[in-house]
Amino acid sequence: MGDRPVRRAPAGLIAAALALAALAALLTGAFAAPLRAWGGFGHETTAQIALANIRPQTRAGIARLLRAEPLLGTPDCRVRLLAEAAIWPDCIRRDGWRWGHTAAWHYRTAPICEAYDARRNCSGGNCVTAQIARNHRLLADETLPDNVRLEALAFLVHFIGDVHMPLHSGDLADRGGNDREVAYGIIPGYNLHAIWDGPLAERAISSAQPPLVRRYSAEERTEFAAGDAAEWGRESWALARSVAYSGAYGVDPCAPGAPPLPAQAVLEQQAIVASLPHTEQRLRQAGLRIARLLDEAFAPGPLPSSGDAR
Repeated sequence: MGDRPVRRAPAGLIAAALALAALAALLTGAFAAPLRAWGGFGHETTAQIALANIRPQTRAGIARLLRAEPLLGTPDCRVRLLAEAAIWPDCIRRDGWRWGHTAAWHYRTAPICEAYDARRNCSGGNCVTAQIARNHRLLADETLPDNVRLEALAFLVHFIGDVHMPLHSGDLADRGGNDREVAYGIIPGYNLHAIWDGPLAERAISSAQPPLVRRYSAEERTEFAAGDAAEWGRESWALARSVAYSGAYGVDPCAPGAPPLPAQAVLEQQAIVASLPHTEQRLRQAGLRIARLLDEAFAPGPLPSSGDAR
């Protein structure tokens, strides 16, 4: 590190992180294999976009932290690569006795038919936007043990992906679309959230031209990586109304005089195709914003000020 200043997170934040790390070291259980939806392919893709666009010193810092993986105490939820780190927070959620407190960190849904309030539904910092800011600071703190910073790395990469999924930010009192039965074209058995988590993201990734995973130009990185967590959440909230719900039901559910949404719906091929550019954009933005925050966390000196991320 040479003579550069050593960054420190606030004392209370450090104490909380160390307490969780100590508990993790003592308690090791059996874990189920991770899910492979947006919690898999989509998150892995955003991590790969980030990896293709970070600085060499950031890549070296990540490689060093990954060597602390055995200290996480999660043998069935591996973190050997940045792509594995990106799905680790979903994998560990299956073990609720140890990681149940992290469940609310993956989203911050706000009603799409009401005025947006960036501070709503984030009590005690238990929401995705606040946790992006928290884990960014923990990752940047060089005084913390490597396993604590590795946890923060995994949470940061994953949560930036989550906040870019529209239904993690906006809903209609239906748990982010989980309670809305929607078929994906001719394929039944989905809900609206699951479609955006899985087949829609997978199709966007596989059909994107040029490929989403690539080295972007400096101009593209500046354009797509802008903003902070609160702004990213607002972007997703707006897309939940204008694209996710409107695409599935063919109407703006918030328009004056709009009828109640039916119990079942079909995301038709035309709506799927219309949704793909938005899905590609969110994945692209997530990957490049991950890259930007990782570069900031591993750079010398204090983190840039981003205000209140809630």
